[in-house]
Amino acid sequence: MDTIRIILCDDHALFRQGIRLLLQNKPHMEVVAEAATGRELMDLVPHYTPDVILLDLKMPHVDGLEATDWLRKVWPEVKIIVLSMINTDQMILHMMEKGVHGYLLKDVEAEELFEAIDHVVTKGVYLNERVSQALLKGMQHRTRNKPTLAHGVTLTDREAEVLQLICEGLTSEEIGEKLFISKRTAEGHRKTLIEKFEARNTAALVVKAIKDGWVELKQL
Repeated sequence: MDTIRIILCDDHALFRQGIRLLLQNKPHMEVVAEAATGRELMDLVPHYTPDVILLDLKMPHVDGLEATDWLRKVWPEVKIIVLSMINTDQMILHMMEKGVHGYLLKDVEAEELFEAIDHVVTKGVYLNERVSQALLKGMQHRTRNKPTLAHGVTLTDREAEVLQLICEGLTSEEIGEKLFISKRTAEGHRKTLIEKFEARNTAALVVKAIKDGWVELKQL
């Protein structure tokens, strides 16, 4: 496995040091830089071109929300995992809809942190039990019927199949193998789905598909 380049962004130096020590246990993960604010992160990303950013939300100057908006616009290929003490459904949903690829609480076990990093790199999005709970509660405020043209989105049968597999975490190559289509065709369907749902990326697509009732959590 190629080395996963990581930037830590948190305003507490001791917390960053602890995460760095944990990640040293994984030979294929390397912390290439640290930032104490979103502003510092913006300066570091162009120089270190990370694969993953572990991002706190509450920081001085430029916070995690503003940093996420900048990253999604300027560096959309970088995977973002929020690592925060904020444990509210509203914030989790808000950040997932912004396009972050995972949301973890700071008391996360080391093994789940490792799993999340590997997962966002290989699959694109990491949905743990806490995020799934937030999505489920969000669905309670929306219609439970399958969306139609009235909801602004309509899908072909093939697009619905691809959407289901994307939400299950399959890559475009895996989707192609499962549906007997080329990887390029699967990528085309993914791009079309992102456009139809007006999502920022695959992670946001998954969140919107679940919240709008296209995919049920119990199926995942």
